[in-house]
Amino acid sequence: MEPPGSSVVRWQLSDRSAHTGALKMPRILGANMATFRKTAAIASSPILCFSHLRWNFVYQRPQHLLSRAAEDHEVFFFEEPVFAEGIQPFVQRTRSNEGITVLVPMLPKAMNGPQITRALRSLVDTVVGGIGRADLVLWYYTPMALPFSRHLAACLRVYDNMDELSAFSGAPPRLIAMERELFRKVDVVFTGGQSLYESKKKRHPNVHACPSSIDASHFGTSREASQREPHDQASISGPRVGFFGVIDERMDLDFLAKAAAIRPQWQFVMIGPVVKIDPSSLPQRPNIHWLGPKTYAQLPAYLAGWDLGFMPFALNEATRFISPTKTPEFLAAGIPLVSTAIADVIRPYGELGLVEIAHSPEDLVNLGTALLARPTLPWLTRVDQHLAGMSWDLTWASMHRIMLKSQPQAGRTVSAWDEAVSHV
Repeated sequence: MEPPGSSVVRWQLSDRSAHTGALKMPRILGANMATFRKTAAIASSPILCFSHLRWNFVYQRPQHLLSRAAEDHEVFFFEEPVFAEGIQPFVQRTRSNEGITVLVPMLPKAMNGPQITRALRSLVDTVVGGIGRADLVLWYYTPMALPFSRHLAACLRVYDNMDELSAFSGAPPRLIAMERELFRKVDVVFTGGQSLYESKKKRHPNVHACPSSIDASHFGTSREASQREPHDQASISGPRVGFFGVIDERMDLDFLAKAAAIRPQWQFVMIGPVVKIDPSSLPQRPNIHWLGPKTYAQLPAYLAGWDLGFMPFALNEATRFISPTKTPEFLAAGIPLVSTAIADVIRPYGELGLVEIAHSPEDLVNLGTALLARPTLPWLTRVDQHLAGMSWDLTWASMHRIMLKSQPQAGRTVSAWDEAVSHV
């Protein structure tokens, strides 16, 4: 079986006759060998990604997808700048464990807006020159990268619209206008969830919903009795009710505080970095435990000690279109889950009876009490049946096929790309 994420061209190349061992050439009507070679090169073009998130911040959608992309593509991950005193602009370059080249632009603090844009454009040009390929795929997580990248040539432009960034706290005023321009420039748009797809599907002719998926084997280890209790959780009594993820303006802290007050015997374990909100605003109670950020590798050990999961997201503009990656991760870990009424959690997880939906702290307590008393095996059977059709490998393979079939806009045509996949 071919590794997940492999391109159509590679599948064709790997097909050998059982009798002769002869290589079967792909059936590309009207294409000569030169065209085929060009298509094969495009299918493994370098990817230059522009991201508002840092590679080493929280392991989420960009890391899952691009680490799989790296099996077929050289991937360059260009982050937002870091400012320091007394330096000249340069790019700090590191190699991640996943084989991603992480690029952090380092800029002097004294720069103003136009100077920052010019410096970033110059640094990007240097990066592209160093890659030395004319067949770049430009991959955007943030429209705010356009001012220093719109001039770049590319064989394909992709917008992986994982969140409605304009609704987040501190969003740049120009973001909406920049996203409008990005929609005009890109060849394909992916959305991080179904509700975001419904919002964006009329803004571009080639939009595809690619909701959050799951590394089931990773989180499935939470079900193993051999998991060792982390030291900072070992002293916390039960029952434990846990959350993991970024703790920011999307979190309903009042919901958490009230639920903890209603059930003082429940221990609420909160894992994740606190960003964009004042840490002093976090509710402090004897049964709320703020354990800080943990690595992706550490999470299963923590989840193994939880009796119940909960996602107390606020219902506001910042959460209107979110599709929490942690929803299937909780389920893969075998943890009964209660969430506030997030659209992409209600559909499909709530409708399928896999996640309970709470509309108040009292709801959380009542639903959680019922879940703690419920036999888990019938629920786990349904969970595993649902998750069996999900994986980040399958998600990336589907996105890669869509990329291969996407028609570059006028002036950036790559006829061999479409010709090679027209019969797939």
